[in-house]
Amino acid sequence: MLWRSALASNSPRDMQLFREVRNKYTQAVRKAKASFFKQKFASCSTNSKMFWDTVKSMENKSTSSQLPTALRLRNTVTTDKSTIIENFNKHLSTAGHAFHLATPVNCPAPSTATRQSPHHFSFTQIQTADVLKELQNLDPYKSAGLDNLDPLFLKLSAEIVATPITSLFNLSFVSSEIPKDWKSAAVIPLFKGGDTLDPNCYRPISILHCLSKVFEIQVNKEITDHFESHHTSSAMQSGFRAGQGCTSATLKVLNIIITAIDKRWRLCAAVFIDLAKAFDSVNHHILIGRLDSLGFSNDCLAWFTNYFSDRVQCVKSEGLLSGPLAVFIGVPQGSILGQTLFSVYINDVALAAGDSLIHLYADDTILYTSGPSLDTVLTNLQTSFNAIQLSFRGLQLLLNTSKTKCILFNQSLPAPARPSSITTLDGSDLEYVDNYKYLGVWLDCTLSFQTHIKRLQSKMKSRIGFLYRNKASFTHAAKHTLVKLTILPILDFGDVIYK
Repeated sequence: MLWRSALASNSPRDMQLFREVRNKYTQAVRKAKASFFKQKFASCSTNSKMFWDTVKSMENKSTSSQLPTALRLRNTVTTDKSTIIENFNKHLSTAGHAFHLATPVNCPAPSTATRQSPHHFSFTQIQTADVLKELQNLDPYKSAGLDNLDPLFLKLSAEIVATPITSLFNLSFVSSEIPKDWKSAAVIPLFKGGDTLDPNCYRPISILHCLSKVFEIQVNKEITDHFESHHTSSAMQSGFRAGQGCTSATLKVLNIIITAIDKRWRLCAAVFIDLAKAFDSVNHHILIGRLDSLGFSNDCLAWFTNYFSDRVQCVKSEGLLSGPLAVFIGVPQGSILGQTLFSVYINDVALAAGDSLIHLYADDTILYTSGPSLDTVLTNLQTSFNAIQLSFRGLQLLLNTSKTKCILFNQSLPAPARPSSITTLDGSDLEYVDNYKYLGVWLDCTLSFQTHIKRLQSKMKSRIGFLYRNKASFTHAAKHTLVKLTILPILDFGDVIYK
């Protein structure tokens, strides 16, 4: 009203009055907003989920776990929430089913090399003290599984229930059976980026039963301790291993590439291999065979066979729950054992690299080689790439051609205008790129890290800008948390690589 009155009268006094009232209103809104958010942050100081939900609400961002307003499946778009959640479940429960592609006649035979371990592995009795420790370490704010068993209840009653739970775990080893309820998962589809209508742009995260998580921690520790003590894992495999992370894996690869360029050869080429739905495509029969070759006892193999049988999942989001569907393939993402089992599954792929070098980190694979001439480098790389593709096909893992890229690393000589193409087994040419994001670090063809630094600067500018614009709305503790968890990690991650 004041604005209209000032316009109508064209009076400087009315315009001044409007500005004064507008400024007071703006200040009152800002003060109320700051007071509201400060109270929210003060009340959620011990609840991390509530804290980050509050931060997202300030950014006007929807959570990545929210259902899309529409979903496309088999060329049909639906907007009904119930139908969307059912379609998500149908898609996610079958997303890993591999297409059985014929191997081209002119390609080498797939590698059948498999590591045989002379070391026997059997489960040992789980100790009550270990179970008690894990129960006491449960995050009380984590979501419950489909059984609605609250982690807080288990945490508070840990000293009482630890002994019977331990007996239950050990009975599972003896009987080679897992309670059926523990093999059901509530799956949350998390948007990865891209087309919100495309279900392939969502990553399934499994919310498992609390007790199955505690159990898997014990099982996983036994397996990983056995692997590390007997050096079972390939030296070219870094994923989900104690003391090895993205930074150390990237450093290992870069040291070899830089040494090859500076001291031995002049040229180095790499293929960054992307797999489609890798975790969802694990074939249980093949995996059990891998475990058998690694010396797992018959009782262990029977236990894992039962672990993978009769698994079901439901999609859960925004208070909705789909009907259950059987899952016959893949390892559950979000499970403790799933990561280790996937590493076992792909461990022997490294044997097919031939004259090239390879490094595996979960489903991120780099294949690289160096030589005195470009023709030699690309010929060797193509031969190794063919063998690696066949090895992945033998595991029923499919190449994502559109995301698999090539880079020619060269710090001194100009890059050739038209290097020979590296091709897939089905004849598709891989794209050459000047930079690629590998394990969180942007690598460029000259290894100057300028691309990584520019992207880091952009991300830092965004985070600091958000903190500055809303500084009045944060408590001191909230500011400290945001700086510690959203700004410092950006600066610290991989900093030893490009310093």
